[in-house]
Amino acid sequence: MAYVLDDITFRQIRDFIYEKSGIFVSDYKKYLIENRLARRIEENKLKGFEDYLDFLKFSANESELIKLFDAITTNETYFFREQQHFDVLLNNIIPSIIQKKKTNSISIWSAACSTGEEPYTIAMLLKEVSHIRHEVIASDISLSCLESAKRGAYDSYSVRNVPENFFKRYFRQNEQFYEIDPSIKKLVKFR
Repeated sequence: MAYVLDDITFRQIRDFIYEKSGIFVSDYKKYLIENRLARRIEENKLKGFEDYLDFLKFSANESELIKLFDAITTNETYFFREQQHFDVLLNNIIPSIIQKKKTNSISIWSAACSTGEEPYTIAMLLKEVSHIRHEVIASDISLSCLESAKRGAYDSYSVRNVPENFFKRYFRQNEQFYEIDPSIKKLVKFR
């Protein structure tokens, strides 16, 4: 069944999402909300977007909020994505922090970590710098993404940019997946 999302209801849903999660959905992403929430409407046996918004607001159903966040978040990620960011982190930011704080210990927070590729990449890179003690805290609003991240098993798409020396050291291949080495998994704490 095709559900139509009018502009007024879209703005109300968008504002509700922002209020509950801090995620802002711009006007040009209305189609995304319409497409992704249609399934939530069907699964909850509702009549349309207005009913779904009322359901969210008045049912006090925490599990539906989690499903809403899973539906609206986009989780585009892979190992060593945006390599220049990691270069700046390793070559500029971390040395500056260590020099200013006069310490060789650092904590890094990977916010919106999705399925874990970014925090695991950071952990691998920092493990290569032996004089820095570190921990990586990783968080995401999507509980299903966090569960996937904790498993630490990835398909070939996720590992396509991993340099060969890192791949040999920090991944183990099973039949279908590439698993993160336990020495890296223990360096990342998911929240």
